[in-house]
Amino acid sequence: MVSANREMAVYCFDTLVAHYNCEETPPPAFDEGQHPLFVTWKKAINGTEPRLRGCIGTLEAVALKDRRFPPIQAKELPHLECTVSILTDYEVAIHYLDWEVGKHGLIIEFTDPDYNSRRSATYLPEVAAHEGWTKVETIDSLMRKAGFNGSITESLRRRVRVTRYQSTLYTMHYSDYVAYVKRIRGSPPAVNGVKPGY
Repeated sequence: MVSANREMAVYCFDTLVAHYNCEETPPPAFDEGQHPLFVTWKKAINGTEPRLRGCIGTLEAVALKDRRFPPIQAKELPHLECTVSILTDYEVAIHYLDWEVGKHGLIIEFTDPDYNSRRSATYLPEVAAHEGWTKVETIDSLMRKAGFNGSITESLRRRVRVTRYQSTLYTMHYSDYVAYVKRIRGSPPAVNGVKPGY
């Protein structure tokens, strides 16, 4: 089983740095493969709790862009932390409550009874625990995330197909990335639009 690791987080930062410098991204220092994953960017300023800045992920071989956020700017790099989540152990749940808060991520799929259309959404394993949600609150929130605006009933919840999964995580702050690059490559990364010394 592949686990999220430091080299994956480094590669994510390398990709941003290369983008801002109009350069090609250096090759990854890990075995390439096809793994369901999410990359989450959080931003912390002046010691505040890091807040979600954006994420991109794939449950299969196609990446999904998070359009809730504007593109990350070079000047934000010193304030960013990157979390790589490799998704593993997919299982179809017996019913919508057949999962554990803090252990399982969820993919829900259901038919919108008002429009007869398929809807789906996902949350990573840490989301429900971080938000302090119960299982029912998590399912209801996922239904809203999927775009359902109608009345959520117990009958509708029971018709939701739930796939649960687990993940491995690795988180790295930009300052740790700079230290790593300096130690491994001999000098810190230079980034257009970022003051030297970060």
